Amino acid sequence: MNRAHNASQGDRGVCISGTGMAMPPRVMTNDELAGLVDTTDQWITQRTGIKQRRIVAQGGSVYKLATSAVHQALANAKLEGSDIDLVICATITPDMCCPSTAARVAAEIGAVPAGAMDLSAACSGFVYGINVASSLIRSGHNRHVAVVGVEQLSQITDWQDRTTCILFGDGAGAVVLSVTDDPQQGCLYQKMASNGEKWDMLYCPRSEVDLPVDSSGFSGKFNTLQMNGREVYKFAVAKLQETIDDALEACGLKADDLAMVLAHQSNRRILESARQRMGLDENKFYINIDQYGNTSAASVPICLHEICERGRFKPGDLVLFVGIGGGLTWASCMWRW
Repeated sequence: MNRAHNASQGDRGVCISGTGMAMPPRVMTNDELAGLVDTTDQWITQRTGIKQRRIVAQGGSVYKLATSAVHQALANAKLEGSDIDLVICATITPDMCCPSTAARVAAEIGAVPAGAMDLSAACSGFVYGINVASSLIRSGHNRHVAVVGVEQLSQITDWQDRTTCILFGDGAGAVVLSVTDDPQQGCLYQKMASNGEKWDMLYCPRSEVDLPVDSSGFSGKFNTLQMNGREVYKFAVAKLQETIDDALEACGLKADDLAMVLAHQSNRRILESARQRMGLDENKFYINIDQYGNTSAASVPICLHEICERGRFKPGDLVLFVGIGGGLTWASCMWRW
């Protein structure tokens, strides 16, 4: 899905009225991981940029993390749960397949009978979510929508596989999107795309029927993430640069016009390569993977909340959101603050 917004299409704009995040208190350092698998802090840091990640303790849940993040976003937006028309929860690690995590979050924040749905697009999930939410608000169907990206990747991580267990962490980030009377505000351009032909580059099989034809790389452990690291890395490098270029070209912008790029935190080397190619200063391409690892759908909204807490954005600023993830999926959103 591609869309460039023309202000003449309507008189409704969309703003990010509040942000929030929630992280489990337990910190797992690289040194702790080195006690579980054959690795070192130096090896992990050099290849990924990750120094530590957060892990949900036994008995924790995805919906509780999501609810905490949404509560904070509501407080920052100065809204009540009853003001919310729709809750969108981006996750690949729901507590249950039914009910949706979003429905439980809506109930916890007092948003009943708001609409509620889970969205599964892996690391692109949050960007998919804000694209859907902003379109619903601009079209007049909703006034306030909560979007939360939340993952408990520790529950689908093979802690004996050093190629994957070093990468992932748990967490949640949320936003509240609200209608405004400024049609210039909000999403200027969005794209949501996928290539399911390459699903087997990153997948989580439940049983033998889920394995690809060539399953030689399968670890033997079902319900854990299986990844072709080399191919995923090449895909992420190429698709991140392509997606950024596509959004800039569609909006008639240059990299220098951007106040910030908020991209999925997959690997520091990938992010730094994209930043340098764009010629952007470090303060315009946010990176926090060292603190949290790869939190999939939660990574972009966590970045956004941290930036907003520092008061970095001013009215009219252009912010580019980018997600690249399993599926394979990718998405972008050019946003005017």
